[in-house]
Order: sequence, then structure tokens, then C-alpha cells
Amino acid sequence: MSLGERKVWRGFASDNYAGVHPELFQAMQAVNEGHERAYGDDFVTGELSKAFKAQFGTAAEVFPVFNGTGANVVALSSVLKRWEAVVCAETAHINSDEGGAPEKMAGIKLWTIPTTDGKLTPALIKPHLFDIGSVHRAQIAAISITQTTELGTVYSINEVKALADFAHENNLFLHMDGARLSNAAAALGKTFKEFTTDAGVDLVSFGGTKIGALAAEAVVVLNSEALSQSIPFLRKTSMQLPSKMRFVSAQLIALLENDLAVRSAKHANAMAQALDAGVREIAALSNGRVSVPNPTQANAVFPILPSEIIEALQEEYWFYVWDYRTGQVRWMCAWDTKPEDVQGLLAALRSALKV
Repeated sequence: MSLGERKVWRGFASDNYAGVHPELFQAMQAVNEGHERAYGDDFVTGELSKAFKAQFGTAAEVFPVFNGTGANVVALSSVLKRWEAVVCAETAHINSDEGGAPEKMAGIKLWTIPTTDGKLTPALIKPHLFDIGSVHRAQIAAISITQTTELGTVYSINEVKALADFAHENNLFLHMDGARLSNAAAALGKTFKEFTTDAGVDLVSFGGTKIGALAAEAVVVLNSEALSQSIPFLRKTSMQLPSKMRFVSAQLIALLENDLAVRSAKHANAMAQALDAGVREIAALSNGRVSVPNPTQANAVFPILPSEIIEALQEEYWFYVWDYRTGQVRWMCAWDTKPEDVQGLLAALRSALKV
């Protein structure tokens, strides 16, 4: 099969499945003429620093990387010594979907806590802060939260601030895995700064890929000169230093300019809300065969479907099963999800259920 025979299809498996946003291709093309210094010593990356300071505060320092796993490993490595641990939700991406990279690449102990909604709270973490100073126990030094969470929920500003205050009272750092940070900003109706820097977060993994970028993510240090000095070395030894960084930086600038990231996220969130409303209407007619136990707060919908219809639906619109025990699936909407995609999936569901 040649590339000319490639089949174009649509689905709801992941916002990673979507293509590159046209405006980001344009941004890369715009900086493609001539030569620039490599490894971040270029004009475009200098402008990127200004863009992130405008969005996250004047103390913010940004370090582009290739992917979200790399951003998380580099960020957490900067705040953890080899004998220390990071607290995270059991469902956190760093625990469940990064192939053990934090453990294997950085020797990081993940201290996981079960949650019902993907969110951590000071009350959930506090019982795990004991044996401080004991050599027999990994010493907890950081908290990592995901915004939005793997269950599609969104931390409010007050929830983030409570965790930041709790972390700092206990001499811990607070890291935010922001693979879908733009979806959170759109859902909250707040600026990035308001629910990160102003809320007390120490460092952020800023996600570009899921909102339309190509190999463009970043570690953002919000308030620490010491961390900013260590990140460049950790980024290099973690194999996350882009040589032609101007093309990564150009995309990240474009995402922040004219609110492209948040505008795209608002669209993805709106498509998820339409999908949520439609599946709840179908659930009301399904005699209990369909339910939607999770709230749809950003761009993810988590309905429970009869197991016997899932494979047939996946043939029309590919998506993942979240929990095989219950039949819960995950439908992700992306920057390029169309209303006809939503209506098509809902129509396929009605047909499969015969409602």
C-alpha cells in the first residue's frame, strides 16, 4: 500500500489522533527561511520566552521538549532526589500511561492514591505523610496533579490553591501535568496564570500536542531560579533537547497568540458537551443499558455501553474501552472534531441499541 492509498477516517479515541492545526503548520513555515542557531539559541525561542512570561507571569521560564512524557520526566526530575517520591492519583498519566518512564528514566518513586474522580485533595494526601526522615521509606517531596484529569474532570482554582498551600506547608513542590491545560483554561474561563502561577503551582508540563501541535510541549518553571538552572541539563540528559528548536517554539508561540490554544480547546469542549447531551438522551431511552456516570467537564465523555455493541461501534468511529469490567468507554473530542462526527456517533449508537 502506498501513501496515496491512505484511508482518511474520523474517530473519538484520543485528541492525539487529530492532525496538526493548519495555523501551526503556517507558523513553522514562517520561520523556515534561512539559518538559525540550534538547541534553543535562536531568535524564535527568545520570543517564546516573552510569550510564556506574558501568559504565566514575569518569573516564568519555558523549556521546549518533544513530548508530554519527556516534559513530565524532566519536570519531576528537577524537584526530586534519588531517594524521594512524588504523590499522584492512581489514574495519573505518569502512573498508568507512560510505560514506566518516570521510574525507568529518572528512578522516580510514584506514590499513588486511589481517587473517585481523578483529583487529589489535601485530605487524601495527608495520611501518606509519615515516617519523614526514615531511611526505610521513600521520602515524599512533590505532588503531581493532572489538569484536566484522566477522568475528564477539572480542578477549580480553589482546589489547586488548597493543594499548593498544603504542599508548601509540608515542604513539597506542586507539579501540574498540563497535557490538556488548554482544555482546562477553556472549561474554567480563566487565564493560564490564574490557575497555575497565581494558585501556587511550582512547575507545569505544558501540552501542545493534544491541542494541535507537532512534537511541541514544554516544561514551565513558574517561580524558581534554581529549578530554571537545572532544567537545561536534565532536558539534555533526558534526550528531550530539540536541535531545530525554532520549529517547536514557533508552534508554542502560535498556540498562545490570539488565544489559538484556548479557542481550539473551547471547540473541543463544546463538541464533548454536545456528545454528552446526546448520549444522555439516548440513555434515557435505553432501559438502563446506557449510562453516563462521569460529568463531562472538558473534552472527554465516559459513557457505559452494553459490551455486545462496542466492537460494532468501534468499526464506525474508533474509541477506547476505559473499563472492560463495566463496559465504560472513553470518547475524546479534539480541536478538529466536527458536529457531523458527533451526530454520526450518536446515530450509530441509536442504531446499535435500536432506540
